[in-house]
Amino acid sequence: MGIGAGRAANIKNCELCARKIAEVSDSGKIVVEKSTVPVRTAQAVRRVLECNDKGLKFQVLSNPEFLAEGTAMEDLKAPDRVLIGGVQDEAGIKAAETLVSVYANWVPREQILTTNLWSSELSKLVANAFLAQRVSSINSISALCEATGADVSEISRAVGIDQRIGRRFLNSSIGFGGSCFQKDILNLVYLCETYGLHECAEYWNQVIVMNDYQKKRFTEKMVSSMFNTVTGKKIAILGYAFKKDTGDVRETPSMFVVRDLVLEQAKIHVFDPQVKREDMWIEMDYTCGMTEKTHPGLDKAVTTSPDAYSACDGAHAFAVLTEWDEFKTLDFERIYKGMSKPAFVFDGRNILDHAKLREIGFEVHAIGKPDPNKFSDL
Repeated sequence: MGIGAGRAANIKNCELCARKIAEVSDSGKIVVEKSTVPVRTAQAVRRVLECNDKGLKFQVLSNPEFLAEGTAMEDLKAPDRVLIGGVQDEAGIKAAETLVSVYANWVPREQILTTNLWSSELSKLVANAFLAQRVSSINSISALCEATGADVSEISRAVGIDQRIGRRFLNSSIGFGGSCFQKDILNLVYLCETYGLHECAEYWNQVIVMNDYQKKRFTEKMVSSMFNTVTGKKIAILGYAFKKDTGDVRETPSMFVVRDLVLEQAKIHVFDPQVKREDMWIEMDYTCGMTEKTHPGLDKAVTTSPDAYSACDGAHAFAVLTEWDEFKTLDFERIYKGMSKPAFVFDGRNILDHAKLREIGFEVHAIGKPDPNKFSDL
């Protein structure tokens, strides 16, 4: 609600934290921002701290985290870089060096970067925006691959071998999720608009537009492939978390696929090794506004299965939406025997052996992969 709703970050808690620090402190402090915040948030924090009635002096540093969910401890122990931003005066530089000395106990000094406050705050937003941009870029190419008969995996390999581009984040999928990418890009869009940089805002907003398009396109392909209707059909969803090795469902692409399939009146059976049913519904309500109250019958339309085999038993199709390693080694012959025919596979992460699945008898559709039934010159 209010100005910038849905895009601008709410820094209320940062302000409250600064006020509490000023209230309880009896000596000067170095205050470190760890959260991803809009550029110039430190200015607000510093002004609050300076208003203390005890004559205390505070220094505010920006030290954003670059930790990926599922590998946070490894990222902390062996970071690509540590970023520390501070005011560029004698006191600010001294404060930054104090924090540098802490990290220098296990991080090589050349990997500890010091900048001004605003560069540090903005760098974290930009880092996440660039990563999300790569995902949307390769996903846009995946649509072109499916239309032309090209293979997005081969394109990713050919492009990624160029050292100027690199291989990371070039795996096509149903889209990115999680708590960071979309939030930070929308924050960046809002910042650009706030400063009158409308063309820049439109550029970064297109990353979100492409991500939404990819999720919608995947669901539409499922429906069109299954004779233009999934009404009353059992569809197994393998994976609900936004990525493997976590139970996090925030902004997960799986949720949007499930939502759209439910609206098409399919019978959904979900299996994920870590996701709880309660968490699915909480996020569905928060992000999609979809509950049993708003959509009567929702609870019955979505079943959570104890394993992949029960989810797929009797299903017309299964879709892999999270890249869990265990999905690669399932007994697909067993699954095929228990499914309705024709049995459809929709690989939203490109982790399965498509040739082997076709040998078993599945009709396979995958992100950015040419359809043998459509092209005869592959």
